[in-house]
Amino acid sequence: MSQNERSIGWSPQAGERDEGPVDGGTTDCSVPGSRRARTAGEPLTSSGHGAAVVGTQHEMLAAALPFLDAGLRAGDLVALTCPPETVALLASELGEKAHAVESEPRISLLGSRAPDALTMCRRYLERAIERGANGGSGRLRVVAEVDFGNDPADWREGQRYESVYNRLLGSAPVSALCLYDRRRLPSAVVASAAPTHPQLVRGATWSTSTGFQDPGVYVPSLPLPRTPIEDGDPVFSVENAPRLAGLRHQLGAVLATLVSDRDQQEDLHLAASEIAANAFRHGVRARPVPGGHGAVAGPQALGSRGRAAHRRGPLRPAQHPPALTRDP
Repeated sequence: MSQNERSIGWSPQAGERDEGPVDGGTTDCSVPGSRRARTAGEPLTSSGHGAAVVGTQHEMLAAALPFLDAGLRAGDLVALTCPPETVALLASELGEKAHAVESEPRISLLGSRAPDALTMCRRYLERAIERGANGGSGRLRVVAEVDFGNDPADWREGQRYESVYNRLLGSAPVSALCLYDRRRLPSAVVASAAPTHPQLVRGATWSTSTGFQDPGVYVPSLPLPRTPIEDGDPVFSVENAPRLAGLRHQLGAVLATLVSDRDQQEDLHLAASEIAANAFRHGVRARPVPGGHGAVAGPQALGSRGRAAHRRGPLRPAQHPPALTRDP
């Protein structure tokens, strides 16, 4: 038994089957009728999306290592999207096998905004499929440690992302294990694991999440927080704008004076421009309403998603020379 196996009390069972090639079936986001538990070495659905709620290092390793090991043995493209300390821990436990594991925080909200995370995930998925033509399984396997930040507005964004992820996967050959660490995460975020993941993971066992909700039900049920800035006076207002292009230019100029973070500035400009475009295309002229001006909010109204993301870097197992690789 290796050092890795001794550290968590886990080793592959005799005759345990590796995950095979992706099946051709489509994926239903609703809760499957069967509630039979399965181990990480058994075939998952083509878009397996499981959550492991952990409270100790032992529990984290017990969930992650069997999942990673099964993927490496099956020939999956295996990636981590975790904070540096978790990457170092997993790399140390993997030892020499860490050579075959990549790390990219931008696959998840840990290092990206939601649209960028989905783009990076698709990029990795395309690589996994390409590898399938050269002896690989054609599957992408990801271990992600959840961290939505400190702002409740960002928690809601993360919950929406995890839920909609199930719908966007479709029949894609992706298996994802999301780690929810009770030691670090707010209770509200931990509680969202069950309704946003079709499977729950305990150790090497994957079971149906009876609390899972279809994204079409779950996302609209989330509360829409209202910030104090919405009750203040607008910093920019306009009536009877003659042209959409001119209004967009005005919005961009105002936002440039209010928001220093370029990503946030671009996001706000895009959102405000889309609202303006919809008004021009579909709106009708209404009677003036007190306080009914369009308003642009300052940066204090934004969540913290624009905060500096965890930086990528070589992922070196403690006490081991090999380094996890990363996507350039």
